[in-house]
Amino acid sequence: MTQNFDPEEFQIRKRLPPLLPKRPNDVYVTNKTSFKAQLDRCQTLIEKGESEIYLHSLGAAIPRALNLSLQIQKANSNTVTLETQTSTVELTDDFEPITNEGTESSQSRLNSAVHIKICYNPNRPERENALAAAASQQEQ
Repeated sequence: MTQNFDPEEFQIRKRLPPLLPKRPNDVYVTNKTSFKAQLDRCQTLIEKGESEIYLHSLGAAIPRALNLSLQIQKANSNTVTLETQTSTVELTDDFEPITNEGTESSQSRLNSAVHIKICYNPNRPERENALAAAASQQEQ
């Protein structure tokens, strides 16, 4: 149930969303961080030998996460596969009175989330070429 609070009487404090475990290969995509910085971070993880990277994003930042994953795939000449999952996350907002009148309250809401698993396999094009060559030999 959504309640309306007067912005002159209450200040909204959005709590942090529940996070997945923070692993070195987890990247949380937001609209506040530079796109280039997020892209560079992912590319650095790939160059350091990470075989899997996980992108996580909420709400308005979902298109950015999708774009980021496609840019990584393009930059790595299709040596990357993408697996996408969507979910819904419960978020909590706290309403704090600006004046001494009124009481604090909180409200839950649902928000969309996306989780993208980026799998890096540097031998993928070679394997695809070998499979294509084997298939053409069988046809002859």
